[in-house]
Amino acid sequence: MALTTQTLKAGFARVAAKMAACAEELNALDGAVGDGDLGITMSRGSREVVEQIDSLPDDLGIAFMKTAQAFTKTSGSTFGTLIATGFMAVAKSVKGRTDLPWAEVPVLLGTAIEAMKARGKAELGDKTVLDALAAARDAIAGLDQAAQQLVAAKTAVDAALAAFRDRPNKVGRARIFADKTIGRDDPGMVAFRRVLDGLVLMRDDDVA
Repeated sequence: MALTTQTLKAGFARVAAKMAACAEELNALDGAVGDGDLGITMSRGSREVVEQIDSLPDDLGIAFMKTAQAFTKTSGSTFGTLIATGFMAVAKSVKGRTDLPWAEVPVLLGTAIEAMKARGKAELGDKTVLDALAAARDAIAGLDQAAQQLVAAKTAVDAALAAFRDRPNKVGRARIFADKTIGRDDPGMVAFRRVLDGLVLMRDDDVA
C-alpha cells in the first residue's frame, strides 16, 4: 500500500476540519509570543486546499504544488510561507510519481525540513515547528505502515514539546520575547501536533 493523491485528499479534508476546530487555541498560543494569527493561517490554508481537492491530479508532485499554492494564496504570514516552502520542496522531489511507499515519508519530511530551514533561517534546536517535524521524521524511520507512523509521530512530538517547553525560542518574532517563551509550548510545534490529531481521525482504508 502506498501514499497516493486519494490518500492526500482524505488526509487534507480531515486536517482542515481539525484546523478549524483548533484555530482559537492556536491563535491564543501565538498571541502570547507573536502575531496571534497562526490558527487563521492554518485554517484558511487547509480550507483552501480542500476547496481544490477535486482538481488535485494523480501526479503527487502537482498535487503537493497545488497545496503549496493554496497556502500562498490564503496567507502572507511567515508560517504560511514556511508551510508552502515545505510543500513545494516535496512537490519537486516527487514530480511524476503517482504513489509512494509509506517508508519514504521520512525522506519527504527531511526534504521539507531542509527547505524550511533555508527559508526561515532557522536550525533544529531553535524551538520551532522544525523540531516537531524532525522528531516525527526520526520516529517513523524504518516504519512502512501509515498507522504505525502516526502513533510513533504523535509520541515523538509529545516528547519534543515536553523537551522544548522550558527552553526559550531562538528565532522569529518569538525570540524577541525569549524569556516569556520559557515554560510555553511553541505554537508551530503545537500546530503540527494538531495536524497529526487530524490524521489520526482517518479511517483504516484511507491509509492502508
